[in-house]
Amino acid sequence: MYLHIRKKKNPSGSISVQIIDRKNRGYKVIETIGCAKSEKDLNLFLELANIRLKELRKELYPHLFDFAEEEKKEKEIEFISLSNDELVPIGDELIFGRMFEELGCKKLKRLLKNKYEIFKNLVVSRILYPGSKLYFLDYMFYFKNKEIDKNIVYRFLDTLYDEKIKLKIEKCVYESTIKKVGGRLIVCFYDVTTLHFESESEDDLRIIGFSKEGKLNRPQIQLGLFTTTEGYPLSYDVYEGNKFEGHTLKENLENFQRKFNLDNDIKPIVVADRGMLNKDNLNFLEKNGYTYIIGAKIKNLSNEIKEYIANLNFQSDNQTYEIYLDENNHIVQTKKLAKYRLILSYSIQRMKKDRYLREKHLNKLKLQIKNSPNLTKEKLKSPYKKYLNLENSNDCNITFKLNEEKINLDEKLDGIKGYLTNDFKLSHNEIITHYTNLHFIEEAFRISKTDLRIRPIYHRLEDRIKAHILVSFVAYAIYRDFTLKIKKHNIKITRKILRDLIKHIFAIKTDNKLLPLKLSNVQQQIYDALFEN
Repeated sequence: MYLHIRKKKNPSGSISVQIIDRKNRGYKVIETIGCAKSEKDLNLFLELANIRLKELRKELYPHLFDFAEEEKKEKEIEFISLSNDELVPIGDELIFGRMFEELGCKKLKRLLKNKYEIFKNLVVSRILYPGSKLYFLDYMFYFKNKEIDKNIVYRFLDTLYDEKIKLKIEKCVYESTIKKVGGRLIVCFYDVTTLHFESESEDDLRIIGFSKEGKLNRPQIQLGLFTTTEGYPLSYDVYEGNKFEGHTLKENLENFQRKFNLDNDIKPIVVADRGMLNKDNLNFLEKNGYTYIIGAKIKNLSNEIKEYIANLNFQSDNQTYEIYLDENNHIVQTKKLAKYRLILSYSIQRMKKDRYLREKHLNKLKLQIKNSPNLTKEKLKSPYKKYLNLENSNDCNITFKLNEEKINLDEKLDGIKGYLTNDFKLSHNEIITHYTNLHFIEEAFRISKTDLRIRPIYHRLEDRIKAHILVSFVAYAIYRDFTLKIKKHNIKITRKILRDLIKHIFAIKTDNKLLPLKLSNVQQQIYDALFEN
């Protein structure tokens, strides 16, 4: 193994600073420090890379006195009089503790009373030191010099998910989010993810169901989340692990509407994946005065619509068309008769991908049919078996034949993506942009699962499980604000390195006072980005 720093030129002209390892005549990227677009950024990332390189070498080669030069081994280490016990990490409180306070949950102090600090520390530790609640106790002991009995924490979790407390916390996060998006909620995004448990035991909430993480034999719960365009959280609810995700939207939206007193004048546009907005959900949205945008899979639409689209003339990237539909999804010619708009967008890259995938799977189908004469259509797992027709030969044998008419029709639909909406005010570009921004909620789930390590869940009791989700919800609200402010100020450092830099902000403890050490240049950039006047 040989760790070293590499400067890699990218096609865009930027330079990625990476720590790589040479192994078996090849190279493996251990960590990417950042992507530099200027000489200043490059020098900064190289400085960080050298620091990180030393840390990684110590992790991989854990020798206390492992010096590069042989003569240094013979020298004694000289320690200064300042003890490590006098150095106190304050980055958690200085950065994320302050951001927690800036959420504006002052009413929560009166509600939680002396347990407010426990809640705050649970949230902050979820961002910087994510782990189990027992790990949280270690964090409090070693970094805060506070010894807390584990039963105090567990009893607090038992009371945290009280509906009154949860509502106060959600309102606090919601109001903070609304301020960040300009005081008015124009559009919101909804999706559901699954969170698995370490235990294999099931109950009324923890149930084995369809897992989006591939944990087929693990009990799970489902988390339904509303976010804004940039991924700021709005509200959430927890559901049993085997509930059909399409059935969560109506209930969650009713709760969302009730909690935040949404009237017809301020109801946002609801954007969700096409699997989420089934017929019952669409009827509910329309009945309650909501406008919505959903993805429409063109090749699953009625033959009438597909044949109409096949005759349209798409020639260039991002070219759009609009089709008016009535309440029965039949094509009408005027907006006056229409209940829905179907917006069509064309992409040459998408067209090439659709064509490639179809040809690839059709070749596999032909090979299967050739090598398996007794094959039945039910045994074929390919989604492209719809192109096959069954025919009876003269000797009473059943044979397969490709339906060229269906293939030709689908070829004409390659590269076309559809968006269905009941909003008649938005432009084509606004509709497509809103739906494309659905990736922010997917990013919210990804950050919660990786950076905040919301799962696997170790709790067994329902109240503690829901309290864990509530703590993680507030932690995500703070962390999302943190990442967006860092991005806004063009600080191109990975989230992991950012958290490590914050962990290494110290103060000297003397005479029962904390004297903060001067921040490094990078740490000062982070601080200024978060708390600029």
